[in-house]
Amino acid sequence: MAPRFKDGDAVVAINGKWVSWTHTIVAYTAFFSALIVGVALHYHKIVQNEHYGYPDEWFPSVSATIGDRYPERAFFQVFIAITSGPRFLLVFLWYVLTARPNSTLPKLVAGVGIFRTLTCGGWTYVTSTDDHDWHDIFMISYLVATLPWTLGCLALSPNNRRAVKYRKIAASLFFGTLVPLIYYFIQHKVHKVPGAYTRYAFFEWSLILFDVGFDAITVLDFEGFELVVRDVKGISRGQLKTTADSVLEKEKGKPVGNTFGEGFFWTEILDAAADVYNGFVFWTIVTGLPVLVWYFPLWHMGISGYEVAIVACVSPLLFAIPSLRSAATKNLRLLHLTSLVALLAYKFEDPANRLFITAFALSSTCAAWVASFFAERGNTPRLEARIMGWGVGLIMSVVAKFACTTNNPLWPIMHGNNGGWNKIGLLFAILAVLRSQRGALASGSDYLPAGSKKGSSLLAGIGFGGLLFAIVSLLTDSSTMISWVWEGYPIRGPIAVPHGAVTIFVMGAGLVYGVFHPAVAGSWTAYGIGSVGAALLTYYHHWTGYYGALAFAFYIMAVTPVIITSGVRHSPASTFGIGFILYVFLLLFHVWVVAYAFVPGGPLVREHTDWVMITTMLSIGAGVFSAATSNSGRTRAKPISPNSKRQRSYYIYVLAALQLLSVSVAYLRFPTNDYKPHHPEEKIVTAGIWTVHFGLDNDMWAAERRMRDVIGELELDVIGFLESDNQRIIMGNKDITQYIAEDLGYYADFGPGPNKHTWGSALLSKFPIVNSTHHLLPSPVGELAPAIHATLDMYGEMVDIVVFHSGQEEDPEDRRLQSQYLAKLMGSSPRPLILLSYLVTKPLEGNYNTYVSELSGMNDIDNTDWERWCEYVLYKKIHRTGYARISRDTITDTEIQVGKFVVGEPEPENEMRVPEEMVPVGRRFPALFRGDGVRGHRYHVFDEPRYWQ
Repeated sequence: MAPRFKDGDAVVAINGKWVSWTHTIVAYTAFFSALIVGVALHYHKIVQNEHYGYPDEWFPSVSATIGDRYPERAFFQVFIAITSGPRFLLVFLWYVLTARPNSTLPKLVAGVGIFRTLTCGGWTYVTSTDDHDWHDIFMISYLVATLPWTLGCLALSPNNRRAVKYRKIAASLFFGTLVPLIYYFIQHKVHKVPGAYTRYAFFEWSLILFDVGFDAITVLDFEGFELVVRDVKGISRGQLKTTADSVLEKEKGKPVGNTFGEGFFWTEILDAAADVYNGFVFWTIVTGLPVLVWYFPLWHMGISGYEVAIVACVSPLLFAIPSLRSAATKNLRLLHLTSLVALLAYKFEDPANRLFITAFALSSTCAAWVASFFAERGNTPRLEARIMGWGVGLIMSVVAKFACTTNNPLWPIMHGNNGGWNKIGLLFAILAVLRSQRGALASGSDYLPAGSKKGSSLLAGIGFGGLLFAIVSLLTDSSTMISWVWEGYPIRGPIAVPHGAVTIFVMGAGLVYGVFHPAVAGSWTAYGIGSVGAALLTYYHHWTGYYGALAFAFYIMAVTPVIITSGVRHSPASTFGIGFILYVFLLLFHVWVVAYAFVPGGPLVREHTDWVMITTMLSIGAGVFSAATSNSGRTRAKPISPNSKRQRSYYIYVLAALQLLSVSVAYLRFPTNDYKPHHPEEKIVTAGIWTVHFGLDNDMWAAERRMRDVIGELELDVIGFLESDNQRIIMGNKDITQYIAEDLGYYADFGPGPNKHTWGSALLSKFPIVNSTHHLLPSPVGELAPAIHATLDMYGEMVDIVVFHSGQEEDPEDRRLQSQYLAKLMGSSPRPLILLSYLVTKPLEGNYNTYVSELSGMNDIDNTDWERWCEYVLYKKIHRTGYARISRDTITDTEIQVGKFVVGEPEPENEMRVPEEMVPVGRRFPALFRGDGVRGHRYHVFDEPRYWQ
């Protein structure tokens, strides 16, 4: 019979702190018992990694200790299973401790705590050896959930000064440790620095200490609990103030302090998410149309007439007609729905039809968003919400491109077979419009607060145009500014992954800062900092240039709310209409600096990206001046209402989710750098050259996946891409090398960046790139000729690769000077060398005899191939064994030329052609491309490869 007890008595009373102590002790035991056993039994094996072993590496990582070998793995799994009980109880007690009436945050934090516990079990019992993908998914989910768990616990901490102090210290140590952790991981993975993994391991173990230690601090809070279950201090009944309560009292009246203190409503966060998705669709259309426009001059090799579609964005000029302006502000839902036809454009096969439909959608979406801003000009909270939806939508589009290796999955050049998410994207877009545009509409009347000055509508419009161009040209892809500061190997600055996530974080931080502190964001001091950042980005490389890029990104996003808020105080036709006209001018300007050879007046702006940047910053300065005039006459701002504070918080929640997603993507896409050539046993190098026409195929579809398939099937170890630089508005600000390099496993050198004014050259290699130098060859008249001179570690021997694109046919003097420069460059190399090139010459004629000469020391891979004009493969001091030409199908307008070489064998004095039967199987070209080939790719010109011995 159960014992009887009076109210308040307990049969067994266990102080709550022992839950924390049990959790802490057992969790530490799980990790450190595995470490002790692993060091004792398998020390040399668990310190070994893919690059080095003992003594270069002498301390094991957490993953190697707990997941690779028996019995240490068993020790860890047994004790971590025991830890789960106290862990679930800890989360439960924390919820009981912090729960308050009408508060949703404790429930959310408790849910995150349970999720972390479950995902911990996932990566514990599904090791990387068992299933690498699922192990990573569980691990990433655990790490991502750590941020809201930590911040939630800090916000809900009872007002215990010791506990709060220790939590702040533990949280700071945990997140601070991530910086050197990532640094040494990059040193190990990318730079292959001996001992870097050991240093990484120390920081990884520190994360374990700080993570468990953070939860151990609950021992100070649970002292007031006894189990079974009596609340001896009344703290679970909301009688004691939490840290969050105290902070809110202190910060009352301050914008940041009040933002998260209000209630949480799912309906309102859905409204914010819908607004953000509408913003995402806007940026999808704005960035997608130029890619379609680019297709036509690309294939016409000059101005085609279709370029006029760019001016579709100036539709806000029509708002100069009052009746149209009124109709637009009263029919915003219809305007937004009309713009969604852009997401259906992929259904039209004909490129011209796709262009026209997207141009119509662009005019609709520009008009819709300008009308939305103007309609809310008299309602500051709603206007701020529209601006945040627009800004966070931009970040969502950048995250989407980051996740999809720089292609927006809803662009009209995408479809289901090449990575498009068009159908699901359209469905969400319709739901988002119906949700976000369902409320009562503002009148859009000429509201102006009493005693306020408007400033100049012309300057406000110029400011918006400069702002829009700065965003579209540099901030619509996380890798664009990184490509500006990239200078080749060894890596001395940021790389697209993982540092693209840093760019995204800074953009989000800038937007939030601009919303909370518009006076500072709109100041001349902030403008000066932004201008310095722009200058550093334009004139410097490596980390210095990237730090400037981050300052520029932060400023541009911060000043966005200021300039838009100033712009809506005028007629939308005279601000946004003018702004879009300036945007079109700057768009053409920034293309003209590269395409000067194909446009009238082009030489006047040749290679003047600095002029473009100066014009952009001066335009933004005009907008800042107008905003400053407007602000100078404003009365003291009214206190922010509770509803406005809560509204802000929802957009920040959406932004935080996007930031966590970008971090997860960076982790998943982090380069493994464990690439292997296709035939190491033969020491074969298969090298190819391909002019890829910017990765847009003959039917105006993104071609990266088709390119990947043929490159993989050809078993290319090294390939040079020409006409590969897409980091401009007109090309979608994307990088075709990222998807192919990551999917097939290549080191990638982007080549001279977009601020070097070339059409681009790139190098992908299965072999480590020891060093690479970018060259701009003499081009006094025509377009700049880019070249990459790289040294690769091929089976332990240093071999040079040169990827080169000569000038165009119309400029013979340029091509002559370039041939002399390149011949001297190749002749100066003492190492074996392979040239993968686009020479614009006939075999055995003209400049060919400079490239293949005593000065260069180079040989033609097959001087009997008379049908060449553009692409050539040359070599020296390395044994060639095969040569083939493969048709491109409809991917581009140029074939693939491929050569096979053997490393470590000297050039034979008397080579002779032999039939394929005499060639070892490992040295042969794939039989897949014989006859009719596959998917339109086949051996052509000779109908079969050629071989030599």
